[in-house]
Amino acid sequence: MIRDDFRGGKINLEETFHLLEKLNIRCSYIHVKYIFKDNDRLKQGRITIEEFRSIYRVIAHREEIIEIFNTYSENRKFLFEQNLVEFLEQEQYICSMTKNIASEIIKKYEPIEEVKEARQMSIEGFTRYLCSSDCRLFNNEYEKVYQDMNHPLNDYFISSSHNTYLISDQLVGPSDIWGYVSALIKGCRCLEIDCWDGSHNEPVVYHGYTLTSKLLFKTVIQAIHKYAFITSDYPVVLSLENHCSPLQQEVMADILQFILGDSLLSDMLDDFPDKLPSPEALKFKILVRNKKIGGTLAETRERKNSDKHGQVQEFEEYEEIDQDEEEEKVKQSESLFILKDNPEKETESRSRIALPRFRKKKVKVALALSDLVIYTKAEKFRSFHYSRLYQEFNESNSIAESEARKLSKLAAHEFVLHTMKFITRIYPRATRTDSSNFNPQEFWNVGCQMVALNFQTPGMPMDLQNGKFLDNGNSGYILKPQFLRDIETKFNPNEVLENSNPVTLMIRLISGIQLPPSSLSSSNKANTLVMIQIFGVPIDEVKRQTRVIKRNAFSPRWNETFTFIIQVPELALIRFVVENQSRITGNEFLGQYTLPVLCMNKGYRHVPLFSKVGQSLEPAALFIYVWYVR
Repeated sequence: MIRDDFRGGKINLEETFHLLEKLNIRCSYIHVKYIFKDNDRLKQGRITIEEFRSIYRVIAHREEIIEIFNTYSENRKFLFEQNLVEFLEQEQYICSMTKNIASEIIKKYEPIEEVKEARQMSIEGFTRYLCSSDCRLFNNEYEKVYQDMNHPLNDYFISSSHNTYLISDQLVGPSDIWGYVSALIKGCRCLEIDCWDGSHNEPVVYHGYTLTSKLLFKTVIQAIHKYAFITSDYPVVLSLENHCSPLQQEVMADILQFILGDSLLSDMLDDFPDKLPSPEALKFKILVRNKKIGGTLAETRERKNSDKHGQVQEFEEYEEIDQDEEEEKVKQSESLFILKDNPEKETESRSRIALPRFRKKKVKVALALSDLVIYTKAEKFRSFHYSRLYQEFNESNSIAESEARKLSKLAAHEFVLHTMKFITRIYPRATRTDSSNFNPQEFWNVGCQMVALNFQTPGMPMDLQNGKFLDNGNSGYILKPQFLRDIETKFNPNEVLENSNPVTLMIRLISGIQLPPSSLSSSNKANTLVMIQIFGVPIDEVKRQTRVIKRNAFSPRWNETFTFIIQVPELALIRFVVENQSRITGNEFLGQYTLPVLCMNKGYRHVPLFSKVGQSLEPAALFIYVWYVR
């Protein structure tokens, strides 16, 4: 097969890369380029078959895997079927191991026909197996929906987005349909739509009082309808930030009903008149979250199909003012005036900072839109005590991150009891004009269902978001642990209970596989190091780091072991970050991977790496050994 490619004598770099691909050798072009250069003895840009074999050995034969192979091979040439069975039982922790499983692995991964027929495995086959999807760190049992989806909605963490229409910053960036499409494709189940009056009686979506561009509400709903259930069958919640006049609210109601049709939940389910339905009961449904008027769900049902045109209710609500956010709003408006070449407005803006603690706000709600709100009525959060006494089962709260952070520190147990009963949405403070994100973990720790992030902004918070929701088939719904659902719970994330059931986790970081080179390197080199971070309740949060391997991104070897005691593993995420050490510019991010601790496989595993914006860097990976016990 290889000789056919060398009929003309020699092959160039492109042909070398394609031949490696044809041989099912996963390789990075940048690394092949420099390995080709090292093996091109005549420096003519073309190599012989012998030089190609050298390149093949460099890429396909990895010393750390040969060492494992030799431990189990009787002759250091092949693994017999029984040798493979022993490896799978002892190292990969495959329970109920049979020769059938070993036989299937040989059939699937052994490239040499004679060896396959003899029911043996060569080092090539063994390497392919260890680098395959069967040996990924993430346990593929959790790639499908496996959790009980019949609990009420408040029993789940729900993948949620903030200002979903923005794809850049909060002040002058563009609004784009792609914000909604990409969030839905990532499995997001709660989208935010900021609605304002538009011209020609057409409501628009944009970030009010800023220079962000505008989208038609109608266009947004069409996109949501098209992409809502591509990734997940479970319900989508449209959280309306509603600034429209009653007239345009009626237009919104018409648009929602006309475009979404039967997908729109516009009436309570018969089996759920006084409790929240489950994700299973709401499959393929879209729910509207907004202010609601006009009494109970039963009264809403009685009005179904009646003419609601012109029926409006006005009410006053008290709104608490966040000092930091108000000052930032003034700064925002100043920056916008400067952008509009109106610097003389600056002093006028500054003079408006007279901040009461509360302010009254008049809200007008059209009955036509209100009646489309069933199980997700938006209600102002006042206090845990007030909610305990007066909040209805279908009312949900939105709390700004600053206030939520204070509550999670000062009244964590009360917060847990609140989120046990009511859906709670946390959103970024207004001062995050650059669309930065907070760490969502602290709010998952107290059971907040909808922790809304700016999906357009890469970084650690979105890595945690993406990693957490890998679980349960990337369905956007994850059943909360029992201690966040049990009304008798004593759980407080800031205190470890005496009867906690910790996990002891051991990770041996063996090596790196074709890691991305540093952008500062003129070749395929990097000064590589790996950080392992645990995110969870405060006592579990820890960061450990390997030593630096100088000028090696192709195959750095660390062989370092790290041990972690994780008190609340049900809430813990583990994040692997690969960096290039640079003393001048600070460490450079090369790739990362995040997943729930309890979704890890044991044994020899490879950790796929992703770029800052979440793109796969395959074949870049880490090779590790994992063991844990509880």
